[in-house]
Amino acid sequence: MNNPETKKNRRSFILLLFAFILPIVLAKLALEQQWFNYGVTNQGQLVEGELTLENTGINLPSVAEKQWLMLYVMPDNCQDKCDQVLSGVNNTYIALGKEMPRVTPVGLFQQVITPNSLTNIRQQDWQFIKLADTTKQRLQQNHIYIVDPLGNIVVSHVIPENSDAIPAFGKAVVADFKKLLKYSRIG
Repeated sequence: MNNPETKKNRRSFILLLFAFILPIVLAKLALEQQWFNYGVTNQGQLVEGELTLENTGINLPSVAEKQWLMLYVMPDNCQDKCDQVLSGVNNTYIALGKEMPRVTPVGLFQQVITPNSLTNIRQQDWQFIKLADTTKQRLQQNHIYIVDPLGNIVVSHVIPENSDAIPAFGKAVVADFKKLLKYSRIG
């Protein structure tokens, strides 16, 4: 009964089963052991709960309405680091390329901005707004927030303490913006 033809058929059948079962077992192990960082497509932190411009008390000029916004909440004392970050945020805005007309950068400040701070940015593209007390309570300093055209604050990015990390930070913001702008039909 054990002729060579039967052994060959069994071996082929076992190899066929192995070829189909092995990928399923490996995939199951990969999910259970968390070998991959799955489900994360954004670089920043998604904002929890309903946070809108209206809730925070930010009143935008009509130029910035119905546009995506890049909100930079500036610190109380805007020193040299603040100037570097402002320049880095401006470079991030410029890196959006053809998507720049869909985005308006907004600086939220508490104290008067010095002219030195504005020398490294394209001032004609920016909107600067004084921070209201309600805004201070809802938004954290040294953060960049991405706001959709409907006024919903969607993603936040923490500005790095180290000035060498600002270019990588800018790339993360650009990646999030480009992904959002690609799939958005508004703004």
